Amino acid sequence: MNLSNKSPADHIDKFNEAFIPTREAGLKRLKEFAPLAGEIYSNKRNFDFSSIEKNSVSALSPWIKHRLITEEEVIIEILKYHNQHSAMKFIQEVFWRGYFKGWLEQHPTVWSHHNDKLIKEYAKLENNRFVKESYMSAVNGETGIECFDFWCEQLKSTGYLHNHVRMWFASIWVFTLKLPMELGADFFMLHLIDADAASNTLSWRWVSGLHTKGKAYAARASNIKKFTNGQFNPSGQLVENIEPLIENIDHPLVSLPQLHQSIEKDAILLLTEEDCSPETSLTGNNLEVEILPLYLDKKYPQWIKPSKSVRSFSDTAIQNTCQRLGKPNAEERNNTNWTDTILETSDRIGTKNIIIPKVPVGAVKSKLRKIKKNLAEHDIYINEHYKSYDMHTWQYASKGFFKCSQLAIAHGSFGLLLLS
Repeated sequence: MNLSNKSPADHIDKFNEAFIPTREAGLKRLKEFAPLAGEIYSNKRNFDFSSIEKNSVSALSPWIKHRLITEEEVIIEILKYHNQHSAMKFIQEVFWRGYFKGWLEQHPTVWSHHNDKLIKEYAKLENNRFVKESYMSAVNGETGIECFDFWCEQLKSTGYLHNHVRMWFASIWVFTLKLPMELGADFFMLHLIDADAASNTLSWRWVSGLHTKGKAYAARASNIKKFTNGQFNPSGQLVENIEPLIENIDHPLVSLPQLHQSIEKDAILLLTEEDCSPETSLTGNNLEVEILPLYLDKKYPQWIKPSKSVRSFSDTAIQNTCQRLGKPNAEERNNTNWTDTILETSDRIGTKNIIIPKVPVGAVKSKLRKIKKNLAEHDIYINEHYKSYDMHTWQYASKGFFKCSQLAIAHGSFGLLLLS
C-alpha cells in the first residue's frame, strides 16, 4: 500500500534542482555527500524513500556518467573523510561502473547483439497489437502493480531512480510482465539522465540471468516492503519463482587496444557526452588544442518519446565543458553531422591531428565508427587515448566483478589514488 500522498511529479523541482549539468554542481554534490560515504551509506544505501534528500545514496551518477566529475576525484574526496575499510561499500560501487565499462569493451558483441534484438522487438510492437498494448501499459504506468506504476512515473518525471528500485523494476518487467528485456533496458536509456550503455545494458542482463549465466534476480514483495520502509507491499502481485533467460550465443573476449597516452599540440580535441572532463587526461595546462563539441542525435519511431531532460542534460554538459575550457559559444553550434563538422574544422585549423579520450562501447562509439570510415577517405584519422583510471581498471574486467575490484584496488587504480 502506498502510504504517501505525493505523486512522483511532486519531486520534479527537487530533482531538477539537484541535477544541474555542470562540473561545479557535481563537485558541490560530491562535497556534500563525502562525509556520509562510510557507515551511513553502508547501512542505508539499499533503502529508497522516494526522495534524494532522504535517501543515503550519493546521486552522483549523472555527473560521473558524463565525466563532469571523474571516478578518481570521487574516491579521493571520499578518502578525506573515511579510511579504505569504512568506505569500501561505496568504493566498490564506484568500481562497478569501471567493471561494466571494461567488461563490455572486451565483449563488444553483447552491445551489437542487444541492439539487433532491440530493433526486432520494436518491429514486433509495430506489427502485434497485443504485444504493443502490454508494452504501453507498462511504460504508461498502468499495470496495476502500484509500486511499478509509481516508479515508472517517477522515472519519466525526474529522470532518476534509486539503484535498488532499478533492480526491482527490471525484474518485474522481465519476469512478472513478461516483456522483452531489451525494451526495458531501452526504456531506461530513454529516460534516465545517467543512462550508460555498459552499466544499463549489463545490469538488465544481470537481472535477467544473462550476465552471470543461470543466476537471475527476483523482485520479492517482502524485500520491496522492507527497503521502501513499508511504502509499497506488492504481495501476491509478483512472479517470485523465476527462471533465468537464456541466449544461444557466445560473446568472445576481445583484447583491449594499445593506445598512446601522450597528446600532441596543435590538435583538434573532439568533445562528446562520454567525457566532459578531457582536461584531466591532457598533459599540461595550456595545450594548443581546438575544442570541437559533437552532439549525438538519435532517431526513434514516432510513438517512442525520449525524455527531453536526458538530451538536455547531455548537451548542456558539453556546453558547460566548452565554456569551462574557453569556448563560450558552444551553445550556438548543432554539430550532429560529425563528418562535415570535423572536415570543416580540420580545413580551417590546418591540421589532421584529431584526438579524443577513449570512447567506450555505446551509441557515441557506434556513430564514431562510421565517421572514422568517412574521414579515412580524406586521410584523416582519430587518435584515442586512455584515461589512467580506465587503463588500470578495465584490464581486470574480463570476468567477475569482485575479482576485478580486488585486482584493480591492489595493483593499480587504488594505489594511484592514494599517491595522488
